[in-house]
Amino acid sequence: MVEGDRLADGTEARRYWLETLRKIADPVLNALRERRLHELLPLDFHPDRAPYACLEAFGRLICGMAPWLEAKGPEGEEESLRALYAERVIDGLDAATDPQSPDYMNFSDGGQPLVDAAFLAHALVRAPEAIAGRLPERVKERLKTELRRTRRTVPPMTNWLLFSAMVEAGLYLLGDDEYDRMRIDAALHFHMDWYRGDGVYGDGPEFRWDYYNSFVIQPMLVDLIRLFHRTSSAYAEWRPIIEARASRYASVLERLIAPDGTYPYIGRSLVYRFGAFQHLSQACLQHWLDPSLSPAQVRCALTAVIRRIMDAPGTLDERGWLTPGVYGFQPNLAESYISVGSLYLCSTVFLPLGLAPDDPFWSGPDTAWTSVRISAGDDLPADHGL
Repeated sequence: MVEGDRLADGTEARRYWLETLRKIADPVLNALRERRLHELLPLDFHPDRAPYACLEAFGRLICGMAPWLEAKGPEGEEESLRALYAERVIDGLDAATDPQSPDYMNFSDGGQPLVDAAFLAHALVRAPEAIAGRLPERVKERLKTELRRTRRTVPPMTNWLLFSAMVEAGLYLLGDDEYDRMRIDAALHFHMDWYRGDGVYGDGPEFRWDYYNSFVIQPMLVDLIRLFHRTSSAYAEWRPIIEARASRYASVLERLIAPDGTYPYIGRSLVYRFGAFQHLSQACLQHWLDPSLSPAQVRCALTAVIRRIMDAPGTLDERGWLTPGVYGFQPNLAESYISVGSLYLCSTVFLPLGLAPDDPFWSGPDTAWTSVRISAGDDLPADHGL
């Protein structure tokens, strides 16, 4: 046992991760199944954001759930649960895109729907078989229509370019031959220009000291280049460059996790909680961690983060909905653009559930992460830049 966390073996950790994901997901998916999400989702926090909250909650939630829904390794009870939740997500997409449904979602009024349509589309990229490939034809056609509606929003010259690009990636996966390659190309070209060094991109031309490289920029950039690298010789050349930068940034994120599972609280959107580590989770899912890091040490580090946040009283309200804050209810930490639906981006920490139970991430023995080892006096090799 290392300092600051109740480490468990990988089997117990996987069980805990899955239980926690379900605890977060159930209020959203159960309400959608009853066609009552608009009725039950708390909308009194920043009520001016209510028109966007349902698509925020659903799109962001399934963005994190998707790799587990796509997973091929689970057996027994977990496989039964995976199949059940995949059906619930497909049913939720039916509700979200049906104009006659009480839970028909806003894909076009205002600029915000572009953001959350992109997170929903990212779920399609992460689960091309379990979600995109299993949609009934009527739902697929309605979803294509709704994704196209977001094109009326012109993205600013920031990470929002990636939202437009990811929507087009979703349309591509749904079989739309008229997806807009130029939106994808613009996002990739500008982000190559906005690289600031040592694994970090600017949010637009300027660097911002926050977690948007993990919330949005690097996860979407990596998945876009992996999806489209064969369509352009330039993209093929960029892929190893983007992935090398991504690996470096994942290493930085691992070093930010303190021995007690805390991490620096810097920048915008801190109330997305452990969604700040989406990119580190994706590095584990897609096997491009730096060789100096073992997957098991990242499992232990992320488990420490998840436990500390979930154990804080008030992180969930009495009905199980997420509340704004990092540890419990801390509404002053939330910017004016935050609704309760926004908070469900935290689900993206759970991406490694898409790995089989015998993957080294889950099967490796408990291993102390970098900050634990250094603070305990271990003589580790020096860090390096890129």
